[in-house]
Amino acid sequence: MGWLLKATKGYAIKLVNPGGVENWKWGKNVEGLDDRVENYGVTPREIIKGLSRVNEELGLPHPIHVHCNKLGTPGKFGIVIDTVKTVVAQGGRVHITHIQFNSYGGENWATLSSAAPEVAKAIDESPNATCDLGQVIFGEATTMTADGPWQYNLFKLTGNKWYNSDVEMEVGAGIVPYTFKPKSLVNAVQWTIGLEVALLVKDPWKVVLTTDHPNAGPFYHYPKVIEWLMSKRAREKTLSEIHRAASSRSTLPSLDREYSLYEIAIVTRAGPAKLLGLKRKGHLGVGADADVAIYEFKEEDIEGSFSRAKYVIKDGEVVVKDGKVVKEVWGRTFWVSPPGELPEDAKQDFEKYYTVSLENYPVELEYLPKSEVIPCR
Repeated sequence: MGWLLKATKGYAIKLVNPGGVENWKWGKNVEGLDDRVENYGVTPREIIKGLSRVNEELGLPHPIHVHCNKLGTPGKFGIVIDTVKTVVAQGGRVHITHIQFNSYGGENWATLSSAAPEVAKAIDESPNATCDLGQVIFGEATTMTADGPWQYNLFKLTGNKWYNSDVEMEVGAGIVPYTFKPKSLVNAVQWTIGLEVALLVKDPWKVVLTTDHPNAGPFYHYPKVIEWLMSKRAREKTLSEIHRAASSRSTLPSLDREYSLYEIAIVTRAGPAKLLGLKRKGHLGVGADADVAIYEFKEEDIEGSFSRAKYVIKDGEVVVKDGKVVKEVWGRTFWVSPPGELPEDAKQDFEKYYTVSLENYPVELEYLPKSEVIPCR
């Protein structure tokens, strides 16, 4: 794993439907953490525990980043809780990504309901467990993921075009266009779940605001999500416009909590920086990078306030003024360089099975004109 991260100039270990994607090569999936993985004789739980242990041994700055098994399946929210407990029990760190898609109660799509309270409780009560939302935005989206079996299920559910691919027989990538409709009961309930998790998890340092771009919606709708988090009135307005049954299948209507500007700064800036181990990001202290966004905040127009920055300063340079880009500044590519070499048997497999030579596999620094190695812990 150390060699792989160095070779690809990667940053973290991400697990996508661990074991399930391998089973997809036989047209199968897994139903839980203790199912067997075809041809390998291991379980998703063993994969998660093993990679969590490797993550801590290498001292990587970011926790293991988990796209849980059975994503998008009603009634399977327990897998998230089980995954979190499995990692935390052995002293590991875990980040559950786009948690909305794994927080579904009910027995099928007709009875879909929110399981956000149970999932949020597990995140709150588990040390070293964090999540990002995957908040649904109504409108067109492009779902793309390495979770091949889920993309096939979405294709069967919608009848939309489905692009299925593999890369060196290691993944199960797929792309399916999708439209989140406010009058669809399923989509309306999905919309409530992301906000519920954000409002129910007590510690904002455990939550990162995302739309799982582009899967649940484009990232440029973050100002809209910020307004929903900061204003119960804004949430009530949207609830009145979507499928009316969503209110009875979610606790969102009963939640009075409204995020403060301080909490918004945490879930959009300080929290992600801390979670990624980027010590010069996410704060205004001595030694911090001069990355600053300045807004003219109007409480009566929260979405509008965050949609147009007065100034954006990047690395000390003003790049946006009065909502217009005035200068281009190249950002940096962050990567890690942990110890580790490729074993001899893996080198032999590479020569035997891969379509690219081992010498040509690593990403060369020439492709990273401005990069920075983040030290391991």
